[in-house]
Amino acid sequence: MSTTVAPDKILKELAGLWVEEGKQGPSGVLRACTMTLVVIAEENDDAAALGETVAALMPEHPARTILVRLRAGHERALSERVYQQCWKPFGQRQQICCEQIELTASDAALGDLPSVLLPLIVADLPVILWCRSARLTEMPEFLEVAGLATKLVLDSASFGSATAAIRRIASSQQRGSGTADLAWTRLSRWREMLARVFENRVYLSRLHEVSTIQVTWGDGFESAGWYLAAWAQNALADAGVNAKSSVVHGSGTICIELSGGSFRAGLRREDDRLVVTVDELSNCTHLPQPTDYLLMREELGIQRRDPIFERTLSTAARLAVSSASE
Repeated sequence: MSTTVAPDKILKELAGLWVEEGKQGPSGVLRACTMTLVVIAEENDDAAALGETVAALMPEHPARTILVRLRAGHERALSERVYQQCWKPFGQRQQICCEQIELTASDAALGDLPSVLLPLIVADLPVILWCRSARLTEMPEFLEVAGLATKLVLDSASFGSATAAIRRIASSQQRGSGTADLAWTRLSRWREMLARVFENRVYLSRLHEVSTIQVTWGDGFESAGWYLAAWAQNALADAGVNAKSSVVHGSGTICIELSGGSFRAGLRREDDRLVVTVDELSNCTHLPQPTDYLLMREELGIQRRDPIFERTLSTAARLAVSSASE
């Protein structure tokens, strides 16, 4: 492994790949790119699964993908390789291809990473940074790397402390960069189903009775619990309802209940089902476990800042910090 990586050499190798690919047949190759996707993962992260996720994303969100694998250690080292991800749309002969670059960097070489990444970013297109390493976010070099992105995607569920993770993500947002948390993305269907409850005019007329939001989270779902409570509290406040939130540790995954007087409305997961209960009536809908592909597919489709998430993040940070100080 070398101690330096030359971006000019990488770009030259990419150009050479396109020349060679163009010689493969009469149908030619279509080069596709709508963004730069930078994925940072630990070296022991499942390479096959991550590769499959990136490949599945490309047909809908073609990008120049830069995969950075982190190697713990004090020896200063960097290495690189370039390749293409190609596919043929159904019924067509022409291949569509995206560029992919893989870098391996030791902890000691992280200071060089921004200067390597910057020339490789496609000009005038969004830059999405998907950081899968909670360890990296605690390093001083992370801020400079994150500064290259128009949108930073993290997963607070992988952090040791949900409160610290939410505060760190909120801090990134306050610095002006767009942020996303896959723990929040996993709640999209939950928010949709809870909102649908109050499309019923009878239930909507009883919304003013709600005084308490009770969220119970199991191991690995604490940050999702704070997000769900914060979102519900904000939504109720917009409707003129002042409800108190309670977020507690329990078993299973996560559940939420809005209550007040004789009214109860709640959601809970049972295996691959989401159960919706209003008073004594219950129904369920299919809710498969979300994969990294489905989560990132949703986030890559949101190019602008998400005001609902940003407001929820601010409220969740306040609730979590307040609870920790009690």
